[in-house]
Amino acid sequence: MVEQLGENISIYDRSGVVAELEDALANYFGVKHAVSMSSGTAALHAAYAACLIEPGDEVIVPAYTFFATATPLLHLGAIPVLADCDETGNISVTEVASKITPNTVAIVATHMWGIPANLPALRALANEHHLILLEDGSHAHGASLDGQKVGSFGQAAAFSMNGPKPLSAGEGGFVLTSDDDTYFRLLLFAHYNKRCRSEIPSSHTLHRFAVTGMGLKFRIHPLAAAFALDQLTHLDEYLAGRAQVAALLCNELKEVAGISVPQLPSKHQAAWYGLPLTYVPDELGGITVERFHKALLAEGLSEVDRPDSTCPLNQLPLFQCPAALFTHQREFARLRYQPGGFPVAELVHHNTLKLPVWHREEDVPLARAYVRGIQKVVEHHHDLKG
Repeated sequence: MVEQLGENISIYDRSGVVAELEDALANYFGVKHAVSMSSGTAALHAAYAACLIEPGDEVIVPAYTFFATATPLLHLGAIPVLADCDETGNISVTEVASKITPNTVAIVATHMWGIPANLPALRALANEHHLILLEDGSHAHGASLDGQKVGSFGQAAAFSMNGPKPLSAGEGGFVLTSDDDTYFRLLLFAHYNKRCRSEIPSSHTLHRFAVTGMGLKFRIHPLAAAFALDQLTHLDEYLAGRAQVAALLCNELKEVAGISVPQLPSKHQAAWYGLPLTYVPDELGGITVERFHKALLAEGLSEVDRPDSTCPLNQLPLFQCPAALFTHQREFARLRYQPGGFPVAELVHHNTLKLPVWHREEDVPLARAYVRGIQKVVEHHHDLKG
């Protein structure tokens, strides 16, 4: 970071640490292009715009995800069509298939908590209906299916690099693509002028817009790029540590009453942004998840989380009445969701208790302490009220 301060603190083209980071990301994920952005939300916005999603287009997105998976679509005038999840928390292929209409242009998969969605099935569905497949990989840096990295399955994939993500820049994001035209439009959307003039061929029809692009600037800060580049060199080491701790937690908790641990299909590797435990109240006399969580906190397990902003989108006012903030959405009256509309997502979210997945050897005693605390609460659940 100090060295970067001596180099420059603003980079207008694809050079220096920005070029180094993008080259390293493209190489790591096995794609042709990586474009750095100021945030994961900016990365999603740019990816949607670069894939030519237009007003009135329907884009199928997970009902259960962080809201930024869908909110950029509202800015573009597109219609986020929510699809329920399956018991894993990831978008259900069956539900996606049921949502396809003549107005559908794309499918977006989020890899919840770093667990890969069923990309082969989603890609087959997209191909069958001539749809764009996009990925929100913001939880899933380095996750893979049968050796292929998440982020390399669709036309584009967006990632966040904010604070707690498996790959962190403090704040930042990036988009991956192997399609040249998508790459050029990413530059026009977020990196106008110097990058566009030097990277979009003069013979290309889009080159004439190079100076202005679309008038937006979503560049990553060079200090964030330097931070991310250093972190990327350690990512596989971090992921290996997370995998070991996640395995320890799952092995120790899989026989504990009231707790269901995630199970990965063969040849799936998760990034373990978090470990989602499913609370099963029927196994503990019907004690509510709220009361159970309160007891865990009382045991000092302060990092056991009931996710809030990452939730079924139909529970958020923005998706119940989007036209209140996005007046151009008034013509799309069907974009109004209400609680109860996505029963699997709502049940999964209600009963999810998320643990952090530490990655260092010295964190193992802490992970074991969390296991003991959960076991203690379960053993004494008859003493809980409410």
